[in-house]
Amino acid sequence: MSILDGLLNQLGGHSLDGLAARVGLTPDQVQTALGALHHAAPQPGDTATQASAETGLPVDALQQLLAHIGGEGRLGQLAGAFGGGEGGIGGMLGGMLGRS
Repeated sequence: MSILDGLLNQLGGHSLDGLAARVGLTPDQVQTALGALHHAAPQPGDTATQASAETGLPVDALQQLLAHIGGEGRLGQLAGAFGGGEGGIGGMLGGMLGRS
């Protein structure tokens, strides 16, 4: 089990493979999507639309993904599990999810 799978399981009983199956994406796409959603969440505008523009993934799949993990607040919890922030350990979430 990956670190991300462990965090998803703790936050809502999800696994990367399970989320991928629910929203019609591959596990790699879900990982990329979570990184893009995390990056887009603090920005003005619609998070899913911005993440879609960044990744090329369908907006509806990203909206479903957000709903399955419990909304934008859960993105903050994922980041908080790595210490928040952009640098140091907090930046690991972005790195793990395809963001630098």
